[in-house]
Amino acid sequence: MSKNLHLDQLASLLEQTGEYRVLRRLTPRATYDQTADAAVARGVFLDLETTGLDPEMHEVIEIALVPFTYSADGRILNVEEPYCSFQDPFMPISPEITKLTGITPEMVQGSMIDVAEVERIIADASWICAHNSRFDRPFAEQITPAFARKRWACSLTQVPWKEEGFGGAKLGYLLADLGFFASFHRAHEDCLAAIEILSRRLPKSETTAFAKLIEAAEAPVYRVWASLAPFERKDALKARGYRWNGTPNPGRPKAWYRDLPEDLVGLEFEYLRREIYGYDADILITEVTPYDRFSNRI
Repeated sequence: MSKNLHLDQLASLLEQTGEYRVLRRLTPRATYDQTADAAVARGVFLDLETTGLDPEMHEVIEIALVPFTYSADGRILNVEEPYCSFQDPFMPISPEITKLTGITPEMVQGSMIDVAEVERIIADASWICAHNSRFDRPFAEQITPAFARKRWACSLTQVPWKEEGFGGAKLGYLLADLGFFASFHRAHEDCLAAIEILSRRLPKSETTAFAKLIEAAEAPVYRVWASLAPFERKDALKARGYRWNGTPNPGRPKAWYRDLPEDLVGLEFEYLRREIYGYDADILITEVTPYDRFSNRI
């Protein structure tokens, strides 16, 4: 009897009592499923580590790209060879960032991301996925503008984890709910963990998490702008989920905004006119596509 088999039996015995829950270390897989469907597409899961949160001030210090194939019905099929690289930011890496990421100045010294290789990997990808695309996309577009020409999806916000019964949307929480744990020492390990999670069928809808992700990413979304909203109504807007845009450009005013599905836009107009403006105000609305969503360009 092998050691691993013995340990698995012990874990099963503990779980059968109903008093214990055992987490198993996640072992990344190269193959998840098979399909006879000729319509096989390719995605890339991305994770970045940076020197801070602001893409205007901070820089990427690590990139991981994990290409994968998927079927027309949203089943992840195979994982391909990842691309991983450090990058010397030519600026200090703070002790706080080292503590958070495990990356020291010595680890990145002299390293550079191979931009041509990054562009080659994402060239035929139908989707770029990240677990926090709102954070990752602006940084990624600074590595190469090729990322700006791709559709993006966010596994943190575009899968209904709570409605499906999960305790949280962080990778560690999702893995634990599936009975796994991972070390999360490197960016590509985060990517592989996320792909494993997305490959699983959700407990209530019984479809894969990846299928739900793409369904949400493809759905029409509209950005409703609360332009010139009274200052004293800012707390009400924040409580309703509005975010502040402080860097205006054409079609993107300095104002509060909220992204909504098409069927909720009319109700939002009514709310703004009744609760925020107090009159029949004209309200700016812009369409947000997967090519622009999560970027700083809208």
